[in-house]
Amino acid sequence: MAGTTEAPAPAGWDYEDPRPAILFDLDGTLIDSVYVHVLAWAEALRRGGIELSVWRIHRRIGMSGGLLVSALARETGLELTADDVQRLAEFHALEYERQRRSITVLPGARTLLRTLTTSGIPWAIATSGNEAGARPALDLLGAPGAVLVTRDQVRYAKPDPDLFLVAAERLGVPPARCVVVGDSIWDLLAAQRAGALAVGLLSGGYGRDELERAGAYRVYEDPADLLAHLDELGVRRPL
Repeated sequence: MAGTTEAPAPAGWDYEDPRPAILFDLDGTLIDSVYVHVLAWAEALRRGGIELSVWRIHRRIGMSGGLLVSALARETGLELTADDVQRLAEFHALEYERQRRSITVLPGARTLLRTLTTSGIPWAIATSGNEAGARPALDLLGAPGAVLVTRDQVRYAKPDPDLFLVAAERLGVPPARCVVVGDSIWDLLAAQRAGALAVGLLSGGYGRDELERAGAYRVYEDPADLLAHLDELGVRRPL
C-alpha cells in the first residue's frame, strides 16, 4: 500500500492546544449598560441641537462613537464637522459618567468569567468605548486585571475587526481559534471580519433573528445562559 501523508493543520490552529479563546464585548454583553449609553447619547445629541428618537440611537449602539454620530446625523440630513463629532462624544462621556452608578453586571457574568479562568480558557474584553469609561467595569466584574482592548488603543472600532484582532494577539491566540461574544450586530460583523466564530446575546436588545443574520452560530439570553451552554463553545470544564 502506498504511504500516506498527514494532512496539514489548518492555518492558525494548534493541535496541542485546541481550546478556544473567548473575546467579549462589554456593554450589553457583560454589563447592563446599553440603555445608559442610549440615554447618554440622546442627551448629548439634544445638547448639540439634534433631536432623535431613542430607538434610532439604540440601533447604532456598539459602533464607535464617531461612526454612531455620523450615522445618526445622516438620518437627520445634517452635516457635521470633525469638531462637532468630538464635542458630541465629550457630551456623551459626561452624561454617561453621571449615570454610571446605575450600571449593574448582567446575570451570570462574574461566574462565567471566573469559570473560564479556572478552566484555563483565555479570555479578553474588547469594547468600542474608551479606556476611561470601560476600566471601572472590570472592578464591577471582579476582574480588575483582565485583558482590555478599547477604542483608544486601535485605529478603528466596530464594525471594523481591529479590537478583536488586537485582543486575540494579546492573548497569543490566532483569531481563527477565538469565539467572539457580543450583543449587537456590529460585534458580530466585526467578528466575521476578524475571522472568528460569533455568539450573540439577547441582553443588549437585539433580536435573535437579527443576531443570527449577522453571523451568530448560537444565540443565548445573557451570560448566565451562555454559562449553562459552555460545551457548545467547545469549553470543557475541569472534572
